[in-house]
Amino acid sequence: MTDTKVYLLDGGTLVIDGFHAFWNRGPAGEVRFPCYSVVIEHKDGRYMFDTGYDFDHVMRVLPFEKPIQDESQKIPGQLAKIGLKPGDINYVINSHYHFDHCGGNKHLHNACTICHAKELEQSANCQPFEHLGYSDLTFSPEIMKAKGVELPPDPVLDVYTPKFETLSGDQEIAKGLWLFETPGHTAGHYSLMVELKNRRPMLFTADACYSQKNMDMMCISSFHLDPTASLNSMKRLKALAEKYDAELFYSHDLESFKTYQTGANYYS
Repeated sequence: MTDTKVYLLDGGTLVIDGFHAFWNRGPAGEVRFPCYSVVIEHKDGRYMFDTGYDFDHVMRVLPFEKPIQDESQKIPGQLAKIGLKPGDINYVINSHYHFDHCGGNKHLHNACTICHAKELEQSANCQPFEHLGYSDLTFSPEIMKAKGVELPPDPVLDVYTPKFETLSGDQEIAKGLWLFETPGHTAGHYSLMVELKNRRPMLFTADACYSQKNMDMMCISSFHLDPTASLNSMKRLKALAEKYDAELFYSHDLESFKTYQTGANYYS
């Protein structure tokens, strides 16, 4: 049996204001944050958790987030650094469908897409204040078509016909791979925990908690559907980390990200 390995892929950075990163707390000013994907080499297949953002989409729709991403930081380039091609990924798990977590899905032509049933529904019928979050619908050509969304010609999308597997509740989707419901940021948000042979479990918060500072302050981000549920999910993540003696890996924390192993380096 092959030991599970976890790779973190650097997908570049974006900018938001401090009052958005730390809702009503701040301080104000630009906060540059990382976006990364997680690849899990497992005996049951290769899984990718979140796929970062698409540079062209951000420049077209959200240029004020000032993306910094070179070709090597896009999904094909990042996978090449660990000796893989997009077609080698068997499953893509999306924590949620905000643009900075699903922009690379379109490259993963062979992957089955796993997500929360509520999240897939919400992405097609989001609240008006969620519009920018759910602005990149390339993860689902069917939803794009239903909403009448037109994009510039994209040869990658011409061959992208995803298969979806929707879930609800906490799920062990493969031995040692746990999805925990952490709603609030979005309707059907999932966080991921990976159990490994040689270290503590890795608990990826995704956007249920942006950073260590958010956790320390118990302060959510301003981008949310339900602030009370968001705060409860942060408390749940803290409790899960204590229960499983897991290490928390935050989604958008530049200081923490500097300490993470990335590229060809892996956790096992």
